[in-house]
Parts: sequence; C-alpha cells; structure tokens
Amino acid sequence: MNFRSLIGILLVIGFIYLIVKGIESGTLGKISIGSEIINETKEKLENLKEKVEIGRAENLSKSQEEEKKNEEQNPVSKMTVAPFSFADIVEKVSKGVVNISTTRVERQANPFWWFFGPGPFGERNPGEEFFKKFFGEPEREVPMTSLGSGFLISPDGYIVTNSHVVKNAKDISVKLWDGRTFKGRIIGIDDATDIAVLKIDGNNFPYLKFGDSNELKVGDWVIAIGNPFGLGHTVTVGVVSAKGRSLGITRYEDFIQTDAAINPGNSGGPLINIKGEVVGINTAILNPSGMSVYAGIGFAIPSSLAKNIVPTLIEKGKIDRAWLGVYIQEVTPEIAKQLGLSEAKGALASEVIPGSPADKAGIKRGDVIVEFDGKQIENYKQLPLMVSLSPINKKVNVKVVRDGKTLSFDVTLAKMPEEEALAQRQPQQEQQPQEGVELKQFGLVIQDSPDGPRVVAVEPGSPAQMAGIAPGDIIVEVNRKSVKSSAEIAQILKDQKSALFLINRGGRTLFVAIRIG
Repeated sequence: MNFRSLIGILLVIGFIYLIVKGIESGTLGKISIGSEIINETKEKLENLKEKVEIGRAENLSKSQEEEKKNEEQNPVSKMTVAPFSFADIVEKVSKGVVNISTTRVERQANPFWWFFGPGPFGERNPGEEFFKKFFGEPEREVPMTSLGSGFLISPDGYIVTNSHVVKNAKDISVKLWDGRTFKGRIIGIDDATDIAVLKIDGNNFPYLKFGDSNELKVGDWVIAIGNPFGLGHTVTVGVVSAKGRSLGITRYEDFIQTDAAINPGNSGGPLINIKGEVVGINTAILNPSGMSVYAGIGFAIPSSLAKNIVPTLIEKGKIDRAWLGVYIQEVTPEIAKQLGLSEAKGALASEVIPGSPADKAGIKRGDVIVEFDGKQIENYKQLPLMVSLSPINKKVNVKVVRDGKTLSFDVTLAKMPEEEALAQRQPQQEQQPQEGVELKQFGLVIQDSPDGPRVVAVEPGSPAQMAGIAPGDIIVEVNRKSVKSSAEIAQILKDQKSALFLINRGGRTLFVAIRIG
C-alpha cells in the first residue's frame, strides 16, 4: 500500500464519520425539513399570486362594467375631443373654394333732376335742356361690383353659390385658390332657396363633396371658408348653434345657425364638418346693431336641402315644385285651446285654394295638418319644405285633425302654378263704410260692408291689437261659425272672454285667437 492509497482510505473514513455524526445530531433531517418548508412556501406564494390575479381581473371587469354603465346613463362623459388643429382639414378642402366677383348695371336717377325735371302735373320744365346739356340723362346706368364665395362640386367646373351673389350679374369672375381666373356663367338659379349653380370651362378641378347635414348636432364643430371683404380663402371656426332656423328671407328655409364668423363676401361659401364634407352653404348673418359685420350669428342652407336642388338646376336650370294648395299658419297655444287640441303643433290650414290638390282630396279650412307623407309635422314651417321636395304627381297621405278627430286623405300633388296665376285666385276687397258696432271687451269696432263685417278701428293696447287684428280685416268666422253681419258677431261674443276669429286680409284668410286677461 503506498502513501496515496492511505490518504484515500482516511478521506473515505472521515466522510463516513461526518455522515454518522450528522444523522446523530439531526442536521441532515433539518435540511430535509427545511426543503419541505421551502416547497410549501413556494406553493402558498403561487396560490396567493393566482388569487391576486383573479381579484385584479374581477376588479377590472367591474370597473369596465361601471364605466360602460356610466356612459350609458351619462353620454356627456364620452365626448368627442376637438382636434388640436384644423389645418389638415382646411388643407384638404380649401382648394375647392372659389372667390366670386360680379358686375351689375343699375339705373340711378341724377339727384339734380328733381330741380329741372317736369312739374308736379307733368308740364315741361324750361330747365330740362339745360340739365341734359351739363348733367346728361336724368337716369344713368352705373356699374356695381360685389363679392361672394362658392365651391366646386365636380372636376369639370360646376360651382355652387347663393343666388343673391350672382343674380342679374352682367359679368361673373371666378378666382381659384392658385390665382387662376375664369369667366363664370349661370347654369341655374332658385330664388326660393337662394341657391345658384355656375360653370367654368376646364377639367381636373379640385372639388368638394356634400355631407349629410341631418347628422349634425348642436355643438358640433364646423368650419367656414370664404371671401369676406375680398380677403380670399379666409378660414373661421365655430360650432353648430341651432338647427331648423327660419328668417323669412326665402320661401323655403331650414337654416343651420353657427357662430363661425360669417361676413359680407362669405355668402355662397361652404360650411364644412370635421370630416371635410360640405354640410351647409353660408348665406346670411344677423346683427341687431344693424351693421353688416360678424356678430356671432350666421346662417347656412343645409346640405340636405342643397343636394335636392343642385342636380335639378344643373339639368333644367330651374326648379318645378309640387303643390298642395293650402295657405297655412302657426298653431299657437291660444289657437290650440280654441280648437280643442291637446298640443300646439301641426300646420293650420287658414285657406284651401279652390281646385287645388288639397281641395280635391277633401281638406278644408280649419283643418290642422299633423302628418304629410308619413312625416310628423311639429312646426308649421316644415310643411312647405316637405311639399316642395316631393315629386310632382306623387300621391301622398295627409293626416289632419278636424273637430277633435284625426282624418286621413290621399292627395295627388300637382305642379305649383306661377305666382301670377295664384294672385288671380285671390279676391280683391273693397271698403265701403257702414254704421259701426263696438266690441268693447276686445277693443274692436266693426261695421258691415259688401264683403262682410269689416274691422274699422282697433284700440291701442287692446286684446285685439295684441292678437294681431288690424283695421281693414274682414271677419269671416267667429268661433268656427260663419258670420254675415256685425250684429251677428256681437250676439255670438256677448259676455265672451275669448274668441277664435277667421279673418280675410288682402285676399288671404287666417285664424286669430283673442283672450281677455
């Protein structure tokens, strides 16, 4: 046995000795137990981690459910955030906006002609020759220029603008975004909606597309681009302030109101939504101060109306509209009470034109039209627009309220007659004074005439004046009863504190409700 073998034997014996001592002292047992404790602890930690993850997922799910519930109960909590900048939208659409310059020729009287012209009875003034020698003709043609806006709607040069921008213009100049100028010509004009279509020669023009103005909500962002005061391609931004406005400046109105700055020269320009679509044609401003400058109240023709007008103007140059044949008025709360209506809505037929589609179908004066072609009429101003946008010869269903009952009529719409033809249908009234009858409680004095009981005096501040009755009105009905004399009216209204009058004013009839106190 050599020395290295001896060392190996000693090491083995020593290792065995250590193991025996370890078992006797319990050290190896503790190591085993510790390993079990560690493993048990790891399992507990894993279980705890799983519980935390499950709890977190449950809390997140509950939070999402609560958030969704909150959004359903409170839609304001989920709002569309305004873009940081409108630059991208403006860059996209501005090239389709044009500046329009027009020249009109107007006849103006020379102010000095009053001194040298004919006398009050038409006699010749010796100074006429002197005037013409030094001042020219009494009337002269003066060129007048005006500015407006418009926008291209096709690559081949069709342009939409307002009719008041280009009507009666002798010359029309259209300037594009890049400075190019073209001569414009009128394709079609519709004064009833204040819409016109122009054409310039060329191709590949940048153009804009119409959006759906019906999707607009009050508070939505809108952008106006135009040529105010000749400052081309001016951009202003605002919101939709209101919808369905009526100003009485055109026959058919459904204006969008906006606080985007609109000034003279903006007329005819586009009102753009944040999608870059045309939702309106900027048309008018309202300024209580009387100055034609921005006051935060501008109006635009909605695209929903323009989209129905423009294609027809391009095709025919004019608009032929459907005709129902009724004159209507507002159903005020007072009139609603007199007619026994539960709500003050609909359009009150103050007159039905003889021979009209409405007359042939059976609609009568005093009927309250509440539905047209399946559409409810909340405001009487909705009805003319509904009728005008309907096809000629279309059969529509019209529902009315008469004496508390809802009646239904099928009406075949006709083509609207010319204004002159309608005017001939209106009877002319002639006044012939007779002895008067005073209705003190209403503040009225009426007298008999060949045309019927006529109002000859209205006391200032009286219930009659406040209701809108005026001297010259012919009283046709009182409380839905036909009347032929002043005495008959006095008998009906004896001790009455309210009344529903049907009056004839200038050939047109309308209802007027009066209440005392």
